[in-house]
Amino acid sequence: MGFGFTIEESQVLQGVRIITPDVFEEARGTIWTSYLEREIGALLPEGLRFVHDKFSLSYNNVLRGIHGDHKSWKLVTCVHGEILQVVADMRPESPSYLRHEAFVINRHNQKLILIPPGMGNAYYVSSPEAVYHYKLAYEGEYADADEQFTVAWNDPRLGIEWPTNDPILSPRDARLA
Repeated sequence: MGFGFTIEESQVLQGVRIITPDVFEEARGTIWTSYLEREIGALLPEGLRFVHDKFSLSYNNVLRGIHGDHKSWKLVTCVHGEILQVVADMRPESPSYLRHEAFVINRHNQKLILIPPGMGNAYYVSSPEAVYHYKLAYEGEYADADEQFTVAWNDPRLGIEWPTNDPILSPRDARLA
């Protein structure tokens, strides 16, 4: 059994990589590799490595984000359930500024998305529940909520077509809606 990946550069957002793992399915279920340092770690800038992992369990109709910071690289995926993953370019100097790309991620369409600093990260849960995984690379201390930027989930400049008009939001996200 191999542990390969197909790695593509986004055609919409400069610097975003879409990583499709080889998924092996058999009578007991499936198995896939989420990270190999020599392949995925090599996509990071020289001297930077992944140092922090987080998981988030969310329920149907929850929308998390749009959040980001200017120092963290994020490798994100859904390990259980189904989400609509959205990445929005919030870097004013970027040729893809205020553009976004969306990905449906589930067990039949497994993807990992590598998001560079300055991008907004968000996802919407379309299954009864979903488990989301973040792998983070940054220098220094983690940029927690007080050091991150937040963009309204329905910001008209982005034009994101979410599957709902009434998502469940955190207080942080609801303040901007």
